[in-house]
Amino acid sequence: MSKTINKENYFISKFTDSKFIGDDGAVVGKYVYSMDAFFENVHFRSSWMSLKQIAMKSMLVNISDAIVMNAIPKYALLSVAIPPYFTCDDLDQLASGFKKIAKEYDMIIIGGDTISNNKLDISITIISQTQKPVYRTGTNEGDFVCFTGELGSVKKDLDKLLSGKKVKKSSKFIKPKLNASFFYEISPYINSALDISDGLFFELERLSKANKIGFDFFDDIKKEVGCSGEEYEVLFTFDPKHTKKISKIAKKHNVTLSIFAKAINGKYECDCRSHHFE
Repeated sequence: MSKTINKENYFISKFTDSKFIGDDGAVVGKYVYSMDAFFENVHFRSSWMSLKQIAMKSMLVNISDAIVMNAIPKYALLSVAIPPYFTCDDLDQLASGFKKIAKEYDMIIIGGDTISNNKLDISITIISQTQKPVYRTGTNEGDFVCFTGELGSVKKDLDKLLSGKKVKKSSKFIKPKLNASFFYEISPYINSALDISDGLFFELERLSKANKIGFDFFDDIKKEVGCSGEEYEVLFTFDPKHTKKISKIAKKHNVTLSIFAKAINGKYECDCRSHHFE
């Protein structure tokens, strides 16, 4: 039986002649451009979150891409497809979510586009500035591989939502927790990074392909942890000599670190399902 083609990867491969494609954002000079879609019935269901929460999360998942490239978000362009049944109060709630996160990250919403649609679809472009970008490439054999926070809770909460149950407002599925200050401070000591949007194992495969490396795991990682998507924690690599320095910075920012593997010669492939959301 032939292997199922990953259509996302196949489509992206049609544009690999561009040197800017292949990371969490495109670095052009001192600017980083990143964009993510946040579509109803693909990334969320309207019954799961308030309109304000939906707008806030759509901004945060985009800002996450900027942070892991060591870039500071400055401007946002919003594209919003609005269902015809939305009221002015609905639009006020949606706008308040966008504005709240923009204010928290000292960003300016500079424009975008609005259209009518049968469901709520959001696409956001973030324009950021960086002095020294961090890429997915740069990992060396012997580097430690680490992720921030605790993984697995998002998949558990998603399963609850899919079964008709409620989750707490503090759930990372509702509001991702970004550790921008921590990442900016450790950036001089790390070699590569990306955010965990599709699950740890998926991101490890991306890291493997980008750097042509494999991984020597220190302990087994359960599938429900490694396949949990939309965590928006950070996966990064660094020279072991910086372990104490990075650990000290993590403690300062109250960030949990899990150093779980070492980069080795080889290849890594993920065996999670292509999409954690159905």
